Amino acid sequence: MARETTKRRDKDRIVLRKGEGQRPNGTYDYRWTDIYGKRHTVYAPTLDELREKEKQIARDVSDGIKTDKRNTTVNDLFDLWCTIKRGLKDNTFQNYKYMYNAFVRPTFGKLKLFQIKKSDVKRFYNSLVDDRGLQASTVDGIHTVLHQLFDLAVDDEFIRTNPSDRVLKELKQAHCFEQEKRTALTVAEQDLFLDYLKSTPKYRHWYPVFAVMIGTGLRVGETTGLRWCDIDLDEGLIDVNHTLIYYSHGPQQGCSFNVNTPKTKAGIRKVPMLDFVRDAFIEEQETQRELGLKCKVSIDGYTDFIFINRYGEAQHYGTLNKAIRRIIRDCNDAQFARSENPKVLLPHFSCHTLRHTFTTRMCEAGVNIKVMQDCLGHKDVSTTLGIYADVTKDLRKDEFAQLDGFFKKKCETSDPQAS
Repeated sequence: MARETTKRRDKDRIVLRKGEGQRPNGTYDYRWTDIYGKRHTVYAPTLDELREKEKQIARDVSDGIKTDKRNTTVNDLFDLWCTIKRGLKDNTFQNYKYMYNAFVRPTFGKLKLFQIKKSDVKRFYNSLVDDRGLQASTVDGIHTVLHQLFDLAVDDEFIRTNPSDRVLKELKQAHCFEQEKRTALTVAEQDLFLDYLKSTPKYRHWYPVFAVMIGTGLRVGETTGLRWCDIDLDEGLIDVNHTLIYYSHGPQQGCSFNVNTPKTKAGIRKVPMLDFVRDAFIEEQETQRELGLKCKVSIDGYTDFIFINRYGEAQHYGTLNKAIRRIIRDCNDAQFARSENPKVLLPHFSCHTLRHTFTTRMCEAGVNIKVMQDCLGHKDVSTTLGIYADVTKDLRKDEFAQLDGFFKKKCETSDPQAS
């Protein structure tokens, strides 16, 4: 007669399942072997809690989740991502690393991947906005990295789903984030700015670079990266084929210049010169000849840059923005010196404002939307249309204000009581 198998029980005489055991201190453990033949053990203070963990393990095994990687943290995955990520420009990659190390690694990055839920990501994003006061664009950059990390975790079977899916959209709605409205100089402000540069000896040397930016819509890096061989004064064309950037290469290497391809493939383009832009290039050429200025730097094989400082080095966008701030200050002071109530004052603006100013002038002139897209180097026409809609909305208001005035005038003249 076969011997009856003795069932294992705990101290409370409850029958234990295969792999379950009770330790001398009364807690429980569960041991199992994964598909690779590796042994694992989990612990719990009670049998009920242990069996909840068993259910999760069984589900993980069934779904192919790597149960041997349950201690992997977000930081571990980021370090892996850094070693395998390709296709990013170095300045973008360095910016991602900076943001991650500054805002994610000390806190959220220490969490274990398998424990993270959508609510954890929401809570983290809210803390970045509410506690640390980060702008939407910064949180957007952090989200870009985290979303890619979690996608990698899903692909490598660490987790089932990406917990950051749709979280940023919900955050923006909850905090009423709005896309920052692009600003442009009005025609009067633009004229004041350029006229002040031309008529003020102290700032005259800044006129060519800012005139070119206003008259071409080139990004600041595209402008400072222009070489004399990139412009054809006879044909009146500017060949935009690269951009000059200045960024941190990491804590060990510090900041330096590099030459990159344009932001998108559409960024490689030829931009026609307006007459005053051509004149600005000629003025810069003549000024450098008179002062004996020559480009003395070579950056990634590129040299002979058009816009250089007094030492023959490439212009830095930060220097240009600082110059704009000084020009605004002194120009407005001069306006107040002429009148207690100046009709026009310069607003606070940056180099990028000049790009949008050019776009606005094209809209006002009724330039074809495809021509605008080509000149601005936009990959997607929807980007151009977004700016176009924004600008034309303001133009419509002005036009209808004039129309309203026209109708009021007509009504007044036709009113019998008016006479």
